[in-house]
Amino acid sequence: MTTEMQEIAITEEKPLLPGQNDAAKEVELAARILLDQGQKHVIETPQGVLHVTVHGSTNTRRPAILTFHDVGLESKSCFSSLFQFEEMQEIVKNFTLVHIDAPGQELGAATYPAGYQYPSMETIADMIPAVLQFFNFRTVIGVGVGAGAYILSKFTIANPESVEGVVLVNIDPNAKGWMDWAAQKLTMLTSSLTEQILSHLFSQEEMSANTELVQSHRELITKAPNLSNIELFWKAYNGRRDLVIDRNNTFKCPVMLVVGDQAPYEEAAVDCNSKMDPTATSFLKMADAGGLPQLTQPAKLTEAFKYFIQGMGYMASSCMTRLSRSRTTSLSSSYSMEGSRSRSRTLSQGSVGGHLPPSPPKTMEVSC
Repeated sequence: MTTEMQEIAITEEKPLLPGQNDAAKEVELAARILLDQGQKHVIETPQGVLHVTVHGSTNTRRPAILTFHDVGLESKSCFSSLFQFEEMQEIVKNFTLVHIDAPGQELGAATYPAGYQYPSMETIADMIPAVLQFFNFRTVIGVGVGAGAYILSKFTIANPESVEGVVLVNIDPNAKGWMDWAAQKLTMLTSSLTEQILSHLFSQEEMSANTELVQSHRELITKAPNLSNIELFWKAYNGRRDLVIDRNNTFKCPVMLVVGDQAPYEEAAVDCNSKMDPTATSFLKMADAGGLPQLTQPAKLTEAFKYFIQGMGYMASSCMTRLSRSRTTSLSSSYSMEGSRSRSRTLSQGSVGGHLPPSPPKTMEVSC
């Protein structure tokens, strides 16, 4: 044993050859870049092709975190700010992260030919099980924004055994009515596709102020080489059907609804919350978050997401520092899961993470 220790010491003290240190740094840098970019996969499904980006190992026993983006965005522009946020790394390192791009929406996507029949929201939702099968994921925790929230809702309802929890940002479960249809037709005549999508993504206050975020997304959409593909996705979303919600039967897992207090779909999210099972639903209304809270308020959303994951029995040692300091109202939430995991907790302004007294089950409504 002594000899082995001496050999190790000699190896460590051996000087690097000229250029060897630079080569080692290049390898490390390349590894970091690869990790940041994720592993890209093209997955054939019975309904068509999906482009998927995976971060982390797929050989984990925990559920994967599966995301789906909104119209006018793709997985990177929709979720990078949130999942690259410093405090989110505690979650990212413990779970496999899977980003799905809607058909034809991925970066560098080829433009569909004229007359191409774009899949419906329901059809896109039906493509997701093939992704789980491809990576051999047993269950996932979904995170969807806007159109992605609707798609993940359809997937969750149809595949309850595959979803342990779902976060729905800016969910609008309602189909376009006749008045909405007429207003949409008028908008199409008076506004460009870019402005229509921006009005979907951002609040009126943000649009009027023409914030830097609005400007950057206007340029992103206007200059997109696959703009006609984006239009097809936009039309598919506007052609969605009502998401029929029965609080006793629809969602079989914990759900967190998230919306900015000035978001275009605030009323729709509030209406959706009123139809949900209050014992398994958290409703987070974020002050000053605008239309894209995952971009404008990643810190608050990260804390809420940690809390949500803890409610499912994961990351029990993680402390909710930021929200517990800033919370002016109490959070109450109860999640009942099949099997051995069950937790009921309350977090108030004076609570300390990890020491949470039980509370009666009710919907969590927070303004933060």
